[in-house]
Amino acid sequence: MEDVRIGVDLGGTKIEAIALAPDGTTLVRQRVLTPHDDYDATVQAIVDLVTSVERELGTQGTVGLGTPGAISPATGLIKNSNSTWVNGRNLAEDLKVRLNRPLRFNNDANCFALSEATDGGGANARVVFGVILGTGTGGGVIIDGRPLVGVNAIGGEWGHNPLPWPTPEELPGPSCYCGRRGCLETFLSGPGFSRDYEADTGTQRQASEIAQAARDGETAAQAALARYEGRLARGLATVINLIDPDVIVLGGGLSNLDSLYERVPLLWTTYVFSDRIDTRLVRPVHGDSSGVRGAAWLWEKTV
Repeated sequence: MEDVRIGVDLGGTKIEAIALAPDGTTLVRQRVLTPHDDYDATVQAIVDLVTSVERELGTQGTVGLGTPGAISPATGLIKNSNSTWVNGRNLAEDLKVRLNRPLRFNNDANCFALSEATDGGGANARVVFGVILGTGTGGGVIIDGRPLVGVNAIGGEWGHNPLPWPTPEELPGPSCYCGRRGCLETFLSGPGFSRDYEADTGTQRQASEIAQAARDGETAAQAALARYEGRLARGLATVINLIDPDVIVLGGGLSNLDSLYERVPLLWTTYVFSDRIDTRLVRPVHGDSSGVRGAAWLWEKTV
């Protein structure tokens, strides 16, 4: 089997692998739980997953890996990962040695954005911004079909900018694992959404439970959702003001909130520096598969 591309998505809770045919057809898809806080076991799990996929395929393929954080151009080590046990480790070299082949790596949000720009919600658009709204909050920029990595390997790291136009109640903001306070991630991630609801009600709920409560008419949940929509609108307005994308694609668990696609474009008009806003806010076509598909496409789209 020729030109098989294997993608691996290293997430905080799961590691997923996919094999794509040249036309994007999924040939094999497998996933395992991520060995939390155990670097050596994480490396072994990735190796075992690739081996298992290739055994099912009956052939080897190219391998691209989407990672939380990025490979530092200064040290070659992983930095900025919210899966903190891989930070400061030479994941690229360790996997190249274990898998005995060249690999391609990119940030997981870049991989998500690349997938959606290739044959998803941002297909045929010149500039696509992909957003991850999940355990963390990330972003990836695709220009003319290629990820914008940047000289510091932080292109699209939108989640670690501060929440723009904050209200007094939002200051100084929750503490972030990066060492600062008030990052967009602390407001727009799933845990951030849950934290906001708990601060208002004293009740702990997962983001999906809050969303269901809002649909059921609970006033406190509806208020939390409205705050979330406003914060997302402000955050995305700064992206539009900076790179003026054709399309913004939402991904991660919170991308399933139906109201975002109607409310956020209405709300961001207050903050975008333009008389008309043609940027489209869209759902991901490939859903949870987008990140791992983008990792596979790294061998097609990266030079």
